[in-house]
Amino acid sequence: MQEKIIEQFWQRAKKAAEIVSDAGYQSCFAFGDDDILADELGQLVASGVKTATASGYESYAIQHEPLPATGGFDIVLGSQRPLAVISNELVSVVKFADVDAQQAYLEGEGDRSLAYWRQVHEAFFKEDFKADGLTFSYDSDIVLERFRLVYAEGHR
Repeated sequence: MQEKIIEQFWQRAKKAAEIVSDAGYQSCFAFGDDDILADELGQLVASGVKTATASGYESYAIQHEPLPATGGFDIVLGSQRPLAVISNELVSVVKFADVDAQQAYLEGEGDRSLAYWRQVHEAFFKEDFKADGLTFSYDSDIVLERFRLVYAEGHR
């Protein structure tokens, strides 16, 4: 995706959401691991349904990435364009087995139940951990993020 398109989106978001920070956005990323999921999950964020996400804790160290932090702004991408600006309000680390129904509901996927969340995320984390040379289990540490929607074009 062109940097110019993302920067223009950021400038519109700053104006519309009255963001006064000169720091800019921290990152831009798509949820999911393919274009279809990027669009589907990105639209859930842009509509305000999805206000949480989860990722594997150990992957951050392996990929030399810092853990997510609260505050600041991130741009959520779809497959073809920026969709939303979000800001993390809570970041925590729990065992996969300890993820609760509230987190599952806030992630906004499927029927929003914990059973659905576990089914989908167990499959996702098995593949994600495997790609990093790790083995997933219900004792694996998971980074939970809860965020607020700051801006989305065409939604309100």
